[in-house]
Amino acid sequence: MIEPCAPKDLPTILAIVNDAAVAYKKAIPPDCWHEPYMTEDYLGKEIARGVVFYGFMENGEMVGVMGIQNPKDVTLIRHAYVRTRDRRKGVGGALITHLVGLTNRPVLVGTWRAATWAVSFYEKHGFKLVDAETKDGLLRKYWVVTERQIETSVVLGDGTWREINLHA
Repeated sequence: MIEPCAPKDLPTILAIVNDAAVAYKKAIPPDCWHEPYMTEDYLGKEIARGVVFYGFMENGEMVGVMGIQNPKDVTLIRHAYVRTRDRRKGVGGALITHLVGLTNRPVLVGTWRAATWAVSFYEKHGFKLVDAETKDGLLRKYWVVTERQIETSVVLGDGTWREINLHA
């Protein structure tokens, strides 16, 4: 069952993100890794920027989370994480299918270039890598990230992302 997260779920969101993000520790550049991976302060800022989290519930427990954000003229999939023990059970696929179904706008997702498992996950769900030059423009226009993160990330888009005007 997938449901919108409530303020009471913030500690659980953080626990899921920080558990699952350990997979990135050896994949991303060391200067991009920090402990914890997501802080309570950062989570609050993301929610203030319009990220709405949804949780996948199994037997009354949240086992995965994924955010959706609608800046300007696109929808972004943000912060997609499944508890380590609950991976490979269809939780992420159910979440992304649900969130994509909530919008009729072009959908984009960003992730670390070195997180090949994440890139493969999004490709499996119909997303395609955006070329490097366009990726940089998209990250600067729609995300709040550092230049270092732009340098080390990729963006994937659904079939409608080419409708986006980067110069508008």
